[in-house]
Amino acid sequence: MPKKRKKRLNPARLVLLIVWIVLLVSLSGGLFLLATSIMDLPALDENKLYSSAASSYYDQDGALFARIGEENRAIVKIKDIPASTQEAFIAIEDVRFYSHHGVDLRGIARALWRDFTGGRMEQGASTITQQLVKLSFLTPEKKVKRKIQEVILSFMVERRYSKQEILEMYLNKVYFGNGAYGIQSAARMYFDKNVDKLTLSQSAFLAGLLKAPNYYSLPEEAASRRDIVLDTMAKYDFITLDQAGEAKKEPLNIEKGLKKNLYPHPYFIDFVTKQLIKDFGEETVYKGGLQVYTTMDKQAQQAAEKALFNSANFPASGRDSKNVLQPEGAAVFIDPQTGYIRASVGGREHTHQLQFDRATMARRQPGSSFKPIIDYAPAIELKGMGPASIIDDIPVSYGSYTPHSYDGVYLGLITMRTAVTRSRNIPAVKTLVDHVGITNAVNFAKGLGITVDPNSGASMALGGLYKGVTPLQMAAAYSAFANGGFYIEPTAILKVEDQNGNVLKEYNSDLKQAMKPTTAFLITSMLKDVVNHGTGTNARLNRPAAGKTGTTDEGKDLWFVGYTPSLAGAVWIGYDSNKPMPQEFGGRYPALIWKQIMQEALINIPATDFRQPAGIVTATVDNKSGLLPGPNTSAEDMVTDFFVDGSVPTQADNTHILVEICRQSEKLANEYCPDRAVQMRIKLPYSLPDQYAGKVADFSLRTPGICTMHGPGLVIPSEQPGIDQDQSSLLDQNQ
Repeated sequence: MPKKRKKRLNPARLVLLIVWIVLLVSLSGGLFLLATSIMDLPALDENKLYSSAASSYYDQDGALFARIGEENRAIVKIKDIPASTQEAFIAIEDVRFYSHHGVDLRGIARALWRDFTGGRMEQGASTITQQLVKLSFLTPEKKVKRKIQEVILSFMVERRYSKQEILEMYLNKVYFGNGAYGIQSAARMYFDKNVDKLTLSQSAFLAGLLKAPNYYSLPEEAASRRDIVLDTMAKYDFITLDQAGEAKKEPLNIEKGLKKNLYPHPYFIDFVTKQLIKDFGEETVYKGGLQVYTTMDKQAQQAAEKALFNSANFPASGRDSKNVLQPEGAAVFIDPQTGYIRASVGGREHTHQLQFDRATMARRQPGSSFKPIIDYAPAIELKGMGPASIIDDIPVSYGSYTPHSYDGVYLGLITMRTAVTRSRNIPAVKTLVDHVGITNAVNFAKGLGITVDPNSGASMALGGLYKGVTPLQMAAAYSAFANGGFYIEPTAILKVEDQNGNVLKEYNSDLKQAMKPTTAFLITSMLKDVVNHGTGTNARLNRPAAGKTGTTDEGKDLWFVGYTPSLAGAVWIGYDSNKPMPQEFGGRYPALIWKQIMQEALINIPATDFRQPAGIVTATVDNKSGLLPGPNTSAEDMVTDFFVDGSVPTQADNTHILVEICRQSEKLANEYCPDRAVQMRIKLPYSLPDQYAGKVADFSLRTPGICTMHGPGLVIPSEQPGIDQDQSSLLDQNQ
């Protein structure tokens, strides 16, 4: 029998078969998705069409202090909304609003074409009805199932309500930025008038806000967006070109209304809200009914606002060529044990227009308040120095960089404690460059949450940075001194729940050891002296406190950063324009503000001192050499201070020596000097030029150069008195 031939597969049939399979699978999947979308379809609740769920903010004690999302809403009837206002929204949002049945197929096609060609979108694909449905019933997630539900609900809404009713609900519901919900609240917010008084220009501005409310409400963006709406209205014959042109000439003047505070503690709330928007999205924050548990201490926050909003706490306003300018301020206070932000105020007046929070966003030069972070803490931590370490406060240069003291005086040999307490500049620079090293200092600051550009060079020792620091960063860094050496990432949120109490996110701060407890204690010990009898006495409290002042060149930035065991805070004052305040300093207004806030914030908290960790000992040393007292160390040259165990010097002082001084030249006597005296002087491996006499405080105590006034042939024998017997004996004993 002949062999049966196998049928060859027809390629065309194969392709057709695959197409049918794909269509069947797609159809089945589509039907399944449609079925599940219908099964999970939210109920068409009329109440939700008129309202949205606000997010609730609670303080550290769980007390509700603000609701964000619905307070600033006033319902108005469609008959009270001018026709030009209605038309502005229809033109820019849904030009076929009165002709479709909830979904605009032409609009969808137009949007797809714009996406394909990259053209500018005047309108989106969603109709006004779809936007109303999305705001009222659906989550902001972009899924096919949600889009199907949006379409179904839009058809249902169109069947139940008239176009005028839908437009009324929509205009009363949408968000206009800066806390304003609904057209009436927006009219009051931006123009301080009721909706029925809106002009064509103002109506076009409000309609244009919906695309990006917070962006297009900025004065520099508002007019251009308004003009786009007016052009669109003219394009679709809602107005004439002449009317559009006249409306464009009208100034908007939205700044006045934007200065109103719509909710309490606005800077703190804005800071929290920005974080929430980053984590959950804008629609969820403003309309999702979140339960937000914050770290805010209401008493501390109110104290900070009271102090920052009080003009008596600031230098007098200045003036430029055009305007009167007022110095600004900011304050942040943190619980150093937890990293919880207890209070935050980013300016003297909260305005929705600027939306700039100086407490968390303004990077300014920290001046001397940076010294503990970049100079002294790393010197103690990495190089074994301490409060009794000796630094010579004398003129010095590093290449082209020559630091100067603010008062033009040099103190000579002083302890680190004195250098910190009196905020001496040259010892800070010498500590950084000669002992710590820039790389080590930069790495240490990074451990405290501050990134420093190494190219800042030696000037970073005095807070001269390419990129400044925020008050929040400074408060967080100083918190590590208060809590024993741990850097804790600051947070203003504890946890967030949905409307049903389900935890969406908990905010846990990372804790990292930035320095040894002994280092933190020694820094705190010196900074307590700053407050008690140094440059920061205006911050003195009725409890133990530590802190540091900061003043940059010409007083452009004024700081006080300080702490108690239970609260740390940074206060900054300066002009946004960097205008100088040459007669001001950080120990004045910033220290006073810090004190006012602390006194009120801690009124119900018992006073405690900073805990001394294990490994700290005390010892007495010579205050010119830093060594143990030697035979020539006088009582007034002895100082008792704290040391890390094991770092107490073992060598006795050898810098105080008895030398012969020529009475006439006041130099070291040579063999020809006729009139000599034995004096106690400080012997160093280097000497100072005579030009520093009278400028360096201990110049007269240092061993001078050899006398050149007397030599062979210049001596008058026996007529000039020599060294008396007692002085000679003293000299012999020290040779």
